[in-house]
Amino acid sequence: MTRIRALFRWLLGKSVSAGDPLGEALERFRQPEANTLELLRRLVAVLRPANGHDQASSQRYKAMLDRLVADPDLRAAFCGHVVHFIATRRLITFFTDSGILPGTGFFSEWGRILGNRLLPEVPDERRLKDCLHVIFHRSDDWRWLQEMPTDQAQRFWELIAPEQVLGNIDWRSIQEQMLDSVLLLAHRVSGLGIESELMRASPNFDDDRPRFIMLSSEALEFVNAFRAALDDPGQQADDGSQVLVIADQCQETLQKTRKRALTVGTSLHLSYLLTRSEQSLERLRDLIAILVASQRAETHAAAVRAWGEFAHAAFIAENRRNSLRFYLAQLSGLLAVRVTENAARSGEHYICESDTDYRRMWLSAGGAGVFIGLMALLKIKAAALGAPLFGEAFLYSMIYGLGFVLIYLLGMTVATKQPAMTAQTLAGLLGDLKLNRSADLERLVDVITAVCRSQLAAIAGNVMVALPVAIAVGFGLAHLHGAPPISVDKGAHLLADLDPLSWALPHAAIAGCFLFLSGLITGYFDNRAAYRDIGPRIGRLGWLKALFGQARANRIGSYIQDRLGGIMGNFLFGCMLGSTGVIGTILGLPLDIRHIAFSSANLGYALIGFQFDLPLKAIAWAALGVAAIGFTNLTVSFALALRTAMRARGVQFAHGGPLLRALWRRLRQQPRSFFLPPRPTGGGA
Repeated sequence: MTRIRALFRWLLGKSVSAGDPLGEALERFRQPEANTLELLRRLVAVLRPANGHDQASSQRYKAMLDRLVADPDLRAAFCGHVVHFIATRRLITFFTDSGILPGTGFFSEWGRILGNRLLPEVPDERRLKDCLHVIFHRSDDWRWLQEMPTDQAQRFWELIAPEQVLGNIDWRSIQEQMLDSVLLLAHRVSGLGIESELMRASPNFDDDRPRFIMLSSEALEFVNAFRAALDDPGQQADDGSQVLVIADQCQETLQKTRKRALTVGTSLHLSYLLTRSEQSLERLRDLIAILVASQRAETHAAAVRAWGEFAHAAFIAENRRNSLRFYLAQLSGLLAVRVTENAARSGEHYICESDTDYRRMWLSAGGAGVFIGLMALLKIKAAALGAPLFGEAFLYSMIYGLGFVLIYLLGMTVATKQPAMTAQTLAGLLGDLKLNRSADLERLVDVITAVCRSQLAAIAGNVMVALPVAIAVGFGLAHLHGAPPISVDKGAHLLADLDPLSWALPHAAIAGCFLFLSGLITGYFDNRAAYRDIGPRIGRLGWLKALFGQARANRIGSYIQDRLGGIMGNFLFGCMLGSTGVIGTILGLPLDIRHIAFSSANLGYALIGFQFDLPLKAIAWAALGVAAIGFTNLTVSFALALRTAMRARGVQFAHGGPLLRALWRRLRQQPRSFFLPPRPTGGGA
């Protein structure tokens, strides 16, 4: 009779699973001798979305749980496989490493991830951590796991971990590995007490060092007391409250250090230490919660719930372990916010709120236009030298780089530098304001209108000065030498570069990307200058003190520290502009740059080369090209900078409709505010 029932159940399973991949994958768990790792891999393959349009993985997961509930024999076989599999794996690396940055450091881990893509690592199937990479072998499995409803993930662990099942496994071995993991995590965090990087970032860190030292000792007491309770059920197990108090104090110190880093600067190494330590403290809390709940019969459900939350998050994090994007995202938050904050502070200087600011913007942009007109001629003359490619790239880079640095140090404004800076300011404003309030929405509209008129003033100042300066210089040189400084062929080439239907706009987009990068470079070097105390260190240079004295050396150091970001951002921006065309020539690719201010100056020199003997249509077409180049420069740099700043601050902007309506209303009611500053208010005689 028993054999008949088994045969009937086998036939029933066959009929149910025929043409049913989920049923077939589950039926395999009825075989006690089957390889559990392979069974789980096949089951996950059924649950996994077939493609990007498959949104039914949650339904399949729910169907799996429903089948396990409806078939007690299948559920018992499934639980036996899964629970025994977990209980017989080595779990310490899973507890201490999954979802936590390794101790190898930023660049070593980056190299490991890149190397793993070329030669995949061989998993050790004795370790649960490695088995997860066999079960969830696709790099994007975390996506559908993350979208899984939390209640379903909890329901899974409640189904496979009833008390009668847990009573049949070596639970003591799992608890011992958890206790060892608690000690390892506590010692790891305690090691921060001697980290020089934290002491550099937080001058008061010495006062908080005892917290990190005490964490190890409290964790050791907790583990010893817990093991004593496991050996003698009559003893009361430690509830871990003291360890958690010390852990919270360590977390508080790390948070203070992180906040201070936003003010005084940070580094990748500091960000790495803070992130890894915070992850370790969070894992320490998770393990203590599971251990404490598992010791009390009345809290079995709480233990399973704590395990379910921890395991689900750890599975997702372990699947993303080889994702370079996820790895960088874990570390870039603090550094990105710091860099964009520096750029935002620079951007505030580019926004004209008052009539005085507006006039100052015109003057500074006009002054930059004079230099740009001269730099454009130097670049044209350098091209005529016929230097080797490296020499050509070097000359162009020095002309652009040193010219931009001089413009910056003289307090002048290049129009295209504004969007990369003002976008950071706008992103900071979006993160601070609550746009469901009309007052905050109007404040944002005020800033956007100020940005518009500031940008227009800077563009007009650059273009309206660079163009006549180029013409005046061309006339002067023609008068001195008896011939135009620009040949007709060169003039034709300059006009062809301005053709909006040629490569002008893609090249303008490349320049826009470089403008965006220059904003990040500026913020990065401002951060480094503050974090590394560049000013005081320059003031300590012996030869500088011997030449100028201690007081002047300190002032020179402060001057350089305050402007290091701007100097490096402008110089490297010039190097990017100067070398792109040469790199394109070497690679055989159509790479080059177009910049609105230099394009307007080139138009002036082209007119001189043709001695103004050009059809009006050709001049108008070239002018349209200059305008299109400027629009592309500004749009690309602004869009990239705004997106980066919003992502760094975690800003999710969902008020586009109300903002556009408010801007349209302002444009209809006060169109002047987008072009000119508001008229001063107040009475007068």
